[in-house]
Amino acid sequence: MRLLRVIASTNPEGGGPTEGLRQQAPALAELGVEVDIVSCDPPDAPWLASIGLPIYALGPPRAKYAYTPRLLPWLRTNAAGYDAVVVEGIWQYHSFATWRALRKTDTPYFVFTHGMLDPWFKRKYPLKHLKKWAYWPWADYRVLRDARAVLFTCEEERLLARQSFWLYRAHEAVTSFGTSAPPPVGAEAFWQAYPALRDKRNVLFLSRIHQKKGCDLLLEAFAQVVGKDERLHLVIAGPDQTGWQASLQAQAKRLGIDQRVTWPGMLVGDLKWSAYRAADVFMLPSHSENFGIVVAEALGSGLPVLISDKVNIWREIMEARAGLVETDTRAGATALLQRWLTLTLADVTEMRSMAHACFDAHFEVNRAAASLVGLVQQYTADTPPAKQQFVRTLGQEGDR
Repeated sequence: MRLLRVIASTNPEGGGPTEGLRQQAPALAELGVEVDIVSCDPPDAPWLASIGLPIYALGPPRAKYAYTPRLLPWLRTNAAGYDAVVVEGIWQYHSFATWRALRKTDTPYFVFTHGMLDPWFKRKYPLKHLKKWAYWPWADYRVLRDARAVLFTCEEERLLARQSFWLYRAHEAVTSFGTSAPPPVGAEAFWQAYPALRDKRNVLFLSRIHQKKGCDLLLEAFAQVVGKDERLHLVIAGPDQTGWQASLQAQAKRLGIDQRVTWPGMLVGDLKWSAYRAADVFMLPSHSENFGIVVAEALGSGLPVLISDKVNIWREIMEARAGLVETDTRAGATALLQRWLTLTLADVTEMRSMAHACFDAHFEVNRAAASLVGLVQQYTADTPPAKQQFVRTLGQEGDR
């Protein structure tokens, strides 16, 4: 099987979709699936070399919509050489271009919404939602309507997606999403980078610094419990995509906890995995999270997770007893930390064991890859195989 994955950008600062795509590739290869990527990235983007897959970067993109005029003709010329096309996310040009290129062809396409239809955005940004309504009927509505299937990473995400727009039609399917098991990296690398944290009880937040992630709630909650243990320390790691970090740091200072919070920025590679190993607990009090690949990574690292009930895999966490769940409020975030602090050593040890088991059962990447392949096969059983002659008119070396 040959799959083409279409994404606006493979920049790792984009979070879970990019990381999930990269992590799934080796597992798909073991199943005999060949994967190519086409994106709106600039051909000279520095992160392209680390993707490890054939990638056709057809940018540079124009504005936030990531429009690039080369994408549509490339898809029209090359998409027939694949058994299926998988679109990663909506609201940008790559999804609309895929619809335009494939809607009257025999090449099936699928769409991962990656939580981009969560009604939280409608409530939080009503003006932006009105703008989306201006092009929803003629663009993204049609993208979803004509897809062979619209893919959701859990049942909660599927149900929430129906609440954003009353004009909604899609062939819905739920498929696993996951990540690779953590590499054998210990805590030492993180402690060497941040030696003052070696003997602390570290509460780790590792994600994009964005309003939807509840970072402000995390700071307020931490301020409520910090006096209970002088070793408590908060690590807020991630890229500052919206310029919010300065405001959060000012908030930490007002709360009197600025000396108990570390901001290491975006962590990648072994240092990221080492941060998980050096932490005592992982916390994500998000207002909206379709999956939360960082939650899966934390579970795979044997970390108990403290999450809000807006992280859509919260039911799996609860059922596995791999963490604690509360509402996405200040009171909820505070309760998470307070409940964690009352756990006995035996409780924590059991929760760490259950975190590993939850990861293996639900979020391990080989399981996710097999789920995706099975779903594509199910929905394309009546589709002719990809053409043997595969033309890449824009796929020159400069585009890869």
